[in-house]
Amino acid sequence: MQLPHNFSLYRHLDTLVENKTSFTMEKAEVNIFETHQQAEEVLLQFHQPVFASMIRGKKVMKLQEHPSFEFLPGESLLLPADETMCITFPEAELDNPTHCLAMTLSEDKIQETIRTLNETAPKPDEKEWRFTPSSFHFTNSVAVKQILQRLLFLCTEDHPSKDLFANLMLQELIVRILQAESRANYIEDHKIGSDDRLSFAIRYIREHLNEQISVEQISQRVYMSESNFYRVFKDHFGVTPVEFINNERMKLACRLLQDPKRRVQDAYRSAGFNSASYFNRVFKRKYGLSPKAYRERMLQPQ
Repeated sequence: MQLPHNFSLYRHLDTLVENKTSFTMEKAEVNIFETHQQAEEVLLQFHQPVFASMIRGKKVMKLQEHPSFEFLPGESLLLPADETMCITFPEAELDNPTHCLAMTLSEDKIQETIRTLNETAPKPDEKEWRFTPSSFHFTNSVAVKQILQRLLFLCTEDHPSKDLFANLMLQELIVRILQAESRANYIEDHKIGSDDRLSFAIRYIREHLNEQISVEQISQRVYMSESNFYRVFKDHFGVTPVEFINNERMKLACRLLQDPKRRVQDAYRSAGFNSASYFNRVFKRKYGLSPKAYRERMLQPQ
């Protein structure tokens, strides 16, 4: 994700810590925050639900009743209204600032999207889609990254249909976030001990990540046709089985890269990747830096 080329035309640098540039739309406000020096425990709060996504650099976030965590490019955070963020900037410098998108979302737009989603694409388990009043930290999917890039471009575009385009993108973004949250909650709730088919499929994938896994192979083990398994899996999780497998492999690779005893070559092979060049390309596209740079960053003494 990158800032639009003409972003500097709208920006005025008033402070070196969390300098804000705002773009107002009908159903949302997009804020770009930039920090040019190291700072600790900067407090930030919004009175509407907020969606934040790192563009550049690194923050360490502390939320209410949650342990602190690193917030890196390619990751996003959904927060309920009035949640206080306590932010530390351990690496920000004048020539290496952090950039973060923080977008407030209209409650009306969220509820309108949820009603539409429940009517047109209900959950397979017959439970209703809903906006949960808790924080959700996740890695952006390709679809979310594309929406955010288009929204950033739209911020600086002078177009008579700007709000119409923005509303359509916001609706898609909210749906994608709800699907990602539902998927994360389901996987968390079904780590062990569940006998339903999707839970078995998840366990099977995780236990065989270092092997070649096909959709046909998994569908046979859950006694479903390949086409039906593919449809049910995608409807429930918002991603295809292949996308889920690749996401799980990337998460495993990240964990392995944090082990100082492992080489990068060991990490990508143990995560089921056969090609170093493909792994490097996919990793950089997803996380914004190479596996080697990621490993060096994670192994730096805090």
